[in-house]
Amino acid sequence: MLSVVVNSLGASTSPPPVATATCYDIKSAYQSSSCCGANLQQMTNYEVAMPPPPPMGATQTNPCYNMRETTNLNPFLGITDPAAAPTYLGAALANSNCTVGGVIGADVAVMEQSGTNVTLGYRGTFNATYPPTGESLATAGAPISTPYYMAGLCPVNVHWHLGSEHLSVGQFDEAGTGPAWTPTMANTPSGDDGYGFQCHHYDASQAMYTTPYNWKYCVDMQVGQTYEIHWPHSAMGLCGTPWQYQSPFYDGVFCRPGMLSSRPQQIGVQGQVFTIVNDESYYYPDLIDGMIVDGEMGTDITYYSGSTTGTSRDNQVCSNYSPITWQVDRKCHKISASSFDKMCADMISKRDDMSYDLHPHGARPLVIDRLAADNHADMTTNIGGHGHTGR
Repeated sequence: MLSVVVNSLGASTSPPPVATATCYDIKSAYQSSSCCGANLQQMTNYEVAMPPPPPMGATQTNPCYNMRETTNLNPFLGITDPAAAPTYLGAALANSNCTVGGVIGADVAVMEQSGTNVTLGYRGTFNATYPPTGESLATAGAPISTPYYMAGLCPVNVHWHLGSEHLSVGQFDEAGTGPAWTPTMANTPSGDDGYGFQCHHYDASQAMYTTPYNWKYCVDMQVGQTYEIHWPHSAMGLCGTPWQYQSPFYDGVFCRPGMLSSRPQQIGVQGQVFTIVNDESYYYPDLIDGMIVDGEMGTDITYYSGSTTGTSRDNQVCSNYSPITWQVDRKCHKISASSFDKMCADMISKRDDMSYDLHPHGARPLVIDRLAADNHADMTTNIGGHGHTGR
């Protein structure tokens, strides 16, 4: 089977490289290059080549596999008795009631939560420095206010949510719009279940928002929809190795649990919100390695301490993976569908199986003020430089 590859030196507005191509792809490339009836020696913006051979057999066992269920937290908890029953990470940090006894309006019984309002100037009312329970930022350290790579963290996963889990007034909020959602996978959100906020870009009269895209790698995606990408980062990941990227992300975050000393200083997540368009002028080749920092992208950042997200949590049932750092772009950006598909192709190429994250996940409802940290701050002046903040 042949593969059609876009020549990076050409001016083509065609999709990015794909691993294999159908006869339809070959025909489309031929027609879009005006080859029909032309001089067969005419140069095009495409290359035709055989796909690479399969990689040689990899026999190494994933050193990060199932870390959430097998990591014993006793050393971190100060339990030194070798006969003591292990305290496994998954059980210790399982979801629990947000309030005492699960009673609405009762005292908060967990640490600060995510996703929150990240509009400039917003702060929650949860005292993150001296919380009523759990790990105090006064002793654990404040959330990271610099790009993660400067703090020794690397990206260990990438995944995205249907609609945004965070809210930024005028960017992604209740007034945003998008196309009707028609899921095809049983584990992809449907209806109002796990459907987050929308951006304000969508315009049904413009073809870039309505023209379907031929997805080759990402699953159950839709042009015109809003998605919030999350890049979990960790100082405990196997940074710079074939096992850096993991799915589920917990495996990458806690791959070297013996190093754990401060969750907010060693674990962070980047969040950036996009509307998908079928327009190659919005193509970006590297979405897997972290938030885009280019022009207006990735420059207006709110950072704060929070938790993991997802549809297993809301404002009654909360996450105990807290406190961790969040850095969220307050603006919504357009991105080409091919950019997402390229990211999914990159995910498939990783050593660990990341197929679980090739489709959108559901969105947690917006966290209420009393569960949101009071330390939301503007990181704009701390970004500096260019490229991904996760590198």
